[in-house]
Amino acid sequence: MIRITPPVDNATIKTLKVGDKVLFSGTIYTARDQAHIKLVQDMNPAFDLQGAVLYYVGPTPTRDGQVIGSCGPTSSYRMDELSVPLMERGVKMMIGKGNRSQNFQKEMIKNNAVYLIATGGTGALLASKVKQRKVLMYEELGPEAIYELEVKDFPCFVAYDVHGNTLFKGGTDV
Repeated sequence: MIRITPPVDNATIKTLKVGDKVLFSGTIYTARDQAHIKLVQDMNPAFDLQGAVLYYVGPTPTRDGQVIGSCGPTSSYRMDELSVPLMERGVKMMIGKGNRSQNFQKEMIKNNAVYLIATGGTGALLASKVKQRKVLMYEELGPEAIYELEVKDFPCFVAYDVHGNTLFKGGTDV
């Protein structure tokens, strides 16, 4: 088990291997499809992309007494093309679910970034790891806004590493 407190540096990225269990404590940012479109165009985002961790999620409404509603990962492939310019601007880790394109994998390695997966169907468990949240950018997008999450022991697994390895059957050709 590897404990990571963002922001993430290149040395940390190089130590990660496919299958490693990672526990995040600190700040991660949510971003889905619509937020990615806006963030790619935004040259002055409200947070530093350098070393940032993006979590592909659209949280459900918060109930009384909760910090956040259920917040399980969403399918990542929809962000493949939009992830490239964000990695070029410093994003180091992305968390979601599912396989990604070969082009994404090549760009990820080129930009010294890592893709992690959170277990689908565990949105309530993952929500219990969120200690604080606030809407940071694009509030008009509702659940697809960018939220700043303070997490404690948020569990993920390395799905693609910078050495060209993958958890997914068939591997990659990178």
